[in-house]
Amino acid sequence: MVEPIRMIHFADLHIGMENYGRTDPNTGLNGRVTDFLARLDDVVTYAYEHDADLVLFAGDAFRSRSPGTTLQREFAQRIRQLSDAGVAVVLLAGNHDVPVMSQRASSVEIFDTLAVPRVTVAQKPAVHRIATKRGPVQVLALPYPIRQRLLSRDQFRSLPQEQLDRAVSEALVGILESLAATLDPECPSVVLGHFSVDGALWGSERSIMVGRDVTLPVSALNDPRWQYVALGHIHQHQDLNSGNTPPIVYSGSLERVDFGEERQPKGFCWVQLGQDQASWRYVEVGARRFVTLRADVRGQPEPLEVVRREAASQDLAGAVVRLIVRLAPEQESGLRDADLMPLLAPAFYAQVNREIVRAVRDRLDGMEPAAMTDAHLLECYLLQTGRDEVTAEPYLRAAAAIFSEG
Repeated sequence: MVEPIRMIHFADLHIGMENYGRTDPNTGLNGRVTDFLARLDDVVTYAYEHDADLVLFAGDAFRSRSPGTTLQREFAQRIRQLSDAGVAVVLLAGNHDVPVMSQRASSVEIFDTLAVPRVTVAQKPAVHRIATKRGPVQVLALPYPIRQRLLSRDQFRSLPQEQLDRAVSEALVGILESLAATLDPECPSVVLGHFSVDGALWGSERSIMVGRDVTLPVSALNDPRWQYVALGHIHQHQDLNSGNTPPIVYSGSLERVDFGEERQPKGFCWVQLGQDQASWRYVEVGARRFVTLRADVRGQPEPLEVVRREAASQDLAGAVVRLIVRLAPEQESGLRDADLMPLLAPAFYAQVNREIVRAVRDRLDGMEPAAMTDAHLLECYLLQTGRDEVTAEPYLRAAAAIFSEG
């Protein structure tokens, strides 16, 4: 019996994210950059300890399409460690890696230029036959689709956006099908892609997305010609084929980007790739915890004690913490950062957000909302958010047409 090929699938590293971090004077790196690099170290260590044959990276190595040389060095050192250990690596270009102009190099292209042993860079749709310690694997690579490269200018010049999106998706499905026709049925096959799939659950990655998205129907990937579909681009780990064959899996990101991912597990996929099917499991890593504290101190005689109890109710050690305090206007001056921040001292990083709750009557000219017209409500809102009658007038005029239709 042929031994299964041992494979790691991970994605969306985003080295260079610095939010909620400070520069470490010992390394010169932002502490959050160190977090993301530590998660890549987790992948490398797991590959060593479990004698991996192949590592598939499904795109977005860096936060920026033009990462600094220090970040490139740190990433390259870890990929070289895998290569030196005899592990084959495929690096797929994601939307944060590939330049819009085809003449410019991607952030991972240097591995091809230097011909790093056992490292394959997939920048264009293609089938790569990868030699591993336990046998060959076919990797059908679909890097992030740049719509200008999928459709000619004449094709998309006059199309409305909805038709354009559909045309781009159909073009990508056509590329997938043409490559699938070249697969050798006697060799295990994997699809490696960086794009959106219908039905996938999005997270906060939309806030850092570069470029307009392209979406494929899940039916295009649900094909017995390959044993596993390794996806990147969406940060939330999920299997879009509900445990059926082939698995269609977003590994998710390795580290949390912001509080939108506070409750999401982070990790990678460990895959046993056989001739006819693949088995896999999710391996969670020790990503930096994000913790939200909420304290409503309105009407409380000792608001600081309310916050103190809330802070003591959770483990803040080493976490990125945000404290959201709801308070009345008259309490604002009594709760200073100098009083609140010491309560969050165990955190890796902490911030305080104040929500000043004002009486509805104060904002609405003393009237009840139910007694006001839509136009009057909008006018009050605009005036309360800093506009005067002159600057508010265009908004009110535009809204009048909408209100009349309702």
